[in-house]
Amino acid sequence: MTRTTRGLLVVIAGGAAVFAGVSIYGDVHELGNRLAGFAWWTFAAALGLALTNYALRYARWTLYLRNRSLAVPARTSALVFVSGFALSVTPGKIGELIKSYLLRAILAIPIARSAPIVVAERVTDLIALLLLALVGVGLYGIAGTTVAAGGALVLAGLVVLAWPSLSHRLIDAATGPRRLARYRPRLRELYAGLAELVRPWPLTWGTAIGVVAWLSECAGFALIVSGFSGTHVPFALAILIYASTTVAGALSFLPGGLVVTDAGMTWLLQSARGADQATAAAATILTRLATLWFAVVIGLVALAVLRRHAPAASRTLDGELAAESDAGPAS
Repeated sequence: MTRTTRGLLVVIAGGAAVFAGVSIYGDVHELGNRLAGFAWWTFAAALGLALTNYALRYARWTLYLRNRSLAVPARTSALVFVSGFALSVTPGKIGELIKSYLLRAILAIPIARSAPIVVAERVTDLIALLLLALVGVGLYGIAGTTVAAGGALVLAGLVVLAWPSLSHRLIDAATGPRRLARYRPRLRELYAGLAELVRPWPLTWGTAIGVVAWLSECAGFALIVSGFSGTHVPFALAILIYASTTVAGALSFLPGGLVVTDAGMTWLLQSARGADQATAAAATILTRLATLWFAVVIGLVALAVLRRHAPAASRTLDGELAAESDAGPAS
């Protein structure tokens, strides 16, 4: 197995362990009782809303490619975009940079040209989730610390990106050691591309698309909670719980936000909405299946299709990823 595959299996095992822990917390017997009476149509609707999220973010991906003047055939673009979901269970979703490797392997697009798009996606997603969480913070006054921490981090990052001389000094400092010096030109090129994508107008429309996309998954979370008899969560509170726990998971830099997002979602359902342990645990498990793990599954399917679609590029990619794991990023 490749290192990537082994790493993914470890994360999946970790996810299973988290689900087991949440199940034990909610009492396995009681959890079964809650699921027996669950309205499963709400789970199906949540899957549909998750697909809406992916479709909107794919539209943003397409606009970013156009902004960077990268010509990618529609079928290849869609497969590459969805393939990134397979590695979304990596710290900070950094594994989605596989999209840049795939574009290089298939179309010879340099990583430094496409990587800024992947980073811009993460930046606008985080801003969108913070904006959504702010609505709930204003109404309910909870999770303010998480939202403030995320906002401060994003603001600091945007200040650095808007200050070229500071960014260049940071890049120079990071690549000061002789063995890292060869990456300096590539990092400067990556910075230049990212700075273009976070200018006011691209940042605005990219974030606006992100807000609508993540609002879809917030709605899916609200539907899943309402699928348990006698349980209901106001939409504004559902937005706050889902957005703030997703942000907390991202800030933790744990793969897929495991533990942090799951525990936070369960706890907030109990403390802010008064749901019992079993219901909160069951709602959390179903929500994570309908969002995080659903994305991983369709990402793996897309990656398999893409490997069939471009087998030669796939072999090249395997060799490059193996080399990169030992030598560092390539151009």
